[in-house]
Amino acid sequence: MAGEDEAGGDKTEAATQRHLDQARDEGQVPVSREVATFASMAAVVLVLGFQLQTWLRHLLPDLIIFLSRSGETIMPDAGLLRLTSLGVLGVIVPVLCAALLAGGASVVLQTKFLLNLGGLQPKVSRVSPAAGLKRLFGFNGLVEVVKSLGKLGLLVTAMWIAIRGDWFGLTRLPWQDPHSLLSAIVRPVFHIFIAAVCIQGIVAAADLMWVRFRHARDMRMSKQSIRDELKDTEGNPHIKARIRRIRVMRARRRMMAKVPAATVVVTNPTHYAVALAYDRVNNPAPRIVAKGADSLAARIREIAEANNVPVVANPPLARALYRLDIDTEIPAEHYKAVAEIIAYVWRLRRPGQAVL
Repeated sequence: MAGEDEAGGDKTEAATQRHLDQARDEGQVPVSREVATFASMAAVVLVLGFQLQTWLRHLLPDLIIFLSRSGETIMPDAGLLRLTSLGVLGVIVPVLCAALLAGGASVVLQTKFLLNLGGLQPKVSRVSPAAGLKRLFGFNGLVEVVKSLGKLGLLVTAMWIAIRGDWFGLTRLPWQDPHSLLSAIVRPVFHIFIAAVCIQGIVAAADLMWVRFRHARDMRMSKQSIRDELKDTEGNPHIKARIRRIRVMRARRRMMAKVPAATVVVTNPTHYAVALAYDRVNNPAPRIVAKGADSLAARIREIAEANNVPVVANPPLARALYRLDIDTEIPAEHYKAVAEIIAYVWRLRRPGQAVL
């Protein structure tokens, strides 16, 4: 098992951001169709809730005429039929437009405004019978069947609960006066819509979580794939580590080359060593030209003593200066302590002698 994993056969690792971005560029993003359905249904209910009374007030007289003459074989007047048809279209078109806009907006928001035309290109796998059977009888197909059956059961239950109080009135509709027929069915129909939207909202939330979980699972990578991607994006890690070591060694050599010209080396006395250089003519304050800890501090002390650079032990000051960056001037709060050390060194320094 470990061998397979090292060979890159098992996808056990979460996808990297680069892998997700590449999949997104190819149009692979988690999109829930149930969310789009919920958005469309909610838009329809909102439009009906705000405009239904106005539409019924304009359409009701014409529809009553049709309902009252439903048993006759003679067609109504052509002008009345045209006006009524236009009125019905005036109701249907805004509802359809609202549903389409809401559904499209939900998809765009889920994809974060991704527009990928690659999905429109024909693919043989889409018309392959084997691929179709695999999608139909595979795990995802089974999930879709269970989801559809569960959704249908929830919708039927919710609709029954919604119209249970109106059921007696609905059974009497065939014997009611046509003038009161439409007003009698508005309330139960609206209850059905509300129940359907609520259930669809629950289904959409569950489906959105499932779609995102499935997408994250499908995007998983093997350890070898992550290593290959790291090499492609950042280069070989071994080479990069070697380059970093070379840079550190060169920077350290340049730093050590400045120790012989330092004014003084402040030590801990064993753990830290900080070399300071001060030129009263060119620099307003002493500068840190080298610093090190442990073995590097010992090396700085050796170079300083070999080149007759004074070495002064001051543990608090050495620790404070060690936290500063190389080739920077010391801050004002350390002026007094450093000035005392430099003055002391200038007074006592003799050719060939180090101050301990």
